[in-house]
Amino acid sequence: MTKAVPIKNRVTAMTGTDYPIIQAPMGWIARAQLASAVSNAGGMGVIETASGEFDNIRNEVAKMRDLTDKPFGMNVALSYVKGTDIVDFVIKQNIKFVTTSSGSPNVCTTAFQEAGIKVFHVVPTLDMALKAIDCGVDGLVVEGGEGGGFKNPSPVSTMVLLPLIRSRTDLPIIAAGGMCDGLSMAGAFAMGAEGVQMGTRMLSCADSPVHDNWKQAVVAAKETGTVFLNQQSRPALRALRTERTTMLEPMGAFNIMEHMAKIPDLYFGGDMEAAIPLSGQVAGRIDEVKSAADIVQDTIGEFYQVVSRLADSYNN
Repeated sequence: MTKAVPIKNRVTAMTGTDYPIIQAPMGWIARAQLASAVSNAGGMGVIETASGEFDNIRNEVAKMRDLTDKPFGMNVALSYVKGTDIVDFVIKQNIKFVTTSSGSPNVCTTAFQEAGIKVFHVVPTLDMALKAIDCGVDGLVVEGGEGGGFKNPSPVSTMVLLPLIRSRTDLPIIAAGGMCDGLSMAGAFAMGAEGVQMGTRMLSCADSPVHDNWKQAVVAAKETGTVFLNQQSRPALRALRTERTTMLEPMGAFNIMEHMAKIPDLYFGGDMEAAIPLSGQVAGRIDEVKSAADIVQDTIGEFYQVVSRLADSYNN
């Protein structure tokens, strides 16, 4: 495979990567096995902290040093790590890129920046984007409601949210929600993004540690194959449709943790009914399990093709 030409923009300058493709920080999943594969492919592998398993996470960071000499980052899911020394913990990992989510970045942005770390905050609405900008973040991850995982109870699609936020700020934006290939990347860039974050696409890749049953469920899913749950509470979440999630769908609010207690049985044991399999609507566009390297290279190659085709067709 001929390596795609690197992309030079503000996101790649801040991340130190060849390509502005960020791997989503999925709890228990975004660890060294997956993150190193993404980083080695020229993207930005990200280690999660949402699980709260800090001893394991520290070990995963050490593994990253053995598995890649490329840049990688971490995510700080603020509401899930309250009462911990998460800021000092992350700074000690000697990384240069952090995404923050699920809370106000005001509690950590300055400390991270003083340590030489670039901070991108995940935002699901314009109001939250403006608050993050006031906190002095370096950039935004603009996350549409079609994405998988924990969401805002009032979801806004990437098609609406991304250009809206772009109209109000010049900060670099990474688009999340619906991103899986060069076509979606080109669309995001047309609306003002300079990078894309992939969750479901990376969850279902060959380098992901999740059980093959979950990967194949993503491949088999239709575009209507997800459900939006817990919409009358916080956090809401988007997941694959299973017997469990179909039962939960009409319930406006429920105790999420009761349905996530057996996460290992789902994630790594392959029991699709053991817990809630968080996945985005983009599962309907994923039709095969590919390596992280192929995903990154195919995405960038197709991105260039789409941009060139549009320029040839309309630049008369």
